[in-house]
Order: sequence, then C-alpha cells, then structure tokens
Amino acid sequence: MKKFIKSGAGFTIIEISVSLAVLFIILLAINSLLFLITHTNVETKASREALDNARRAMETMTYEIKGAKSIYTPTTTANQISLETLRYLPAGENDTFVDFFLCGFAICFKKELESPISLTSDSVQATNLQFSQILNGETVSIKINLTVNSVTLTSTVSLRSY
Repeated sequence: MKKFIKSGAGFTIIEISVSLAVLFIILLAINSLLFLITHTNVETKASREALDNARRAMETMTYEIKGAKSIYTPTTTANQISLETLRYLPAGENDTFVDFFLCGFAICFKKELESPISLTSDSVQATNLQFSQILNGETVSIKINLTVNSVTLTSTVSLRSY
C-alpha cells in the first residue's frame, strides 16, 4: 500500500492574498513618496527660477538707475520709470532714454527707439513693479518693489550725480 505523505511545502490562498496585500501597500507608499519628492522638486525649481528672474531684473534696473543722468518726470509713474542716460557713441556723447515697466506679466526694458525687451522668462509672472522717488537733500534715490510669483524683492538705488 502506498503511503501518502502530506507535505507543508505549499502556500494557501489566504497566505498569498495577505502577502500580495502587504506588497501592494508597500508599493503604494513608495509611489506616494516618489510623487511627493517629484512635486517638491518642481516647486523648488519654480521658486528658484522666480528668484533668479527677479534678481536679474533687479540687477539690470539698479545698474541703469545708478548710471542715469536724471529721471525723466513726464513719463515716470509709480509703475514705470523713465531714465535719461548718457550713451557714448563714436560721434560723442548723446542723451538717450530707457524705461522699465510691467508689460503683461513680464518686466520690460525699453531703450529709446527700440522695441521692449522682457527681463523675465515666460514661465514666471511678475505681478508687481513699483518705483518710489526718495529725496535726501540733493541726492535722488529710487526705491524698487518687485514681486515675481511669490518672491518679493525691494531695493533702493541712488542716481549717480554728474
């Protein structure tokens, strides 16, 4: 007579179901963690790009204001500044005008007789650009408030006296 030996070498359907459920929960947790890391990375890159754009625009504006001869009052408002500058051309010195203003959601820089140039990239939105004139004796200073995405920068620049 043959003897049947019962071996415990197999898995029951319940053991397989439980192990698959545990594996599914672990994979779901890993997937959620990877999604969170990716989302945080995208937000960090956007914030860094906004800050870089705001700094670059602020540096350009401060450079031009420092080198300006005067503020051209008829076209200067709280949201736009027009500067009278000296440009050295082969024919000699020449007064020109440069403007900074908000055009749509970009900060624009316009030299006289040229088309405006955007100082910020298309992926960021400049929502605020304000200029305030500060008089301290004979020194003229400009306070700049700039908001790009959620980044706000403020700077005060004095005009160079000629």
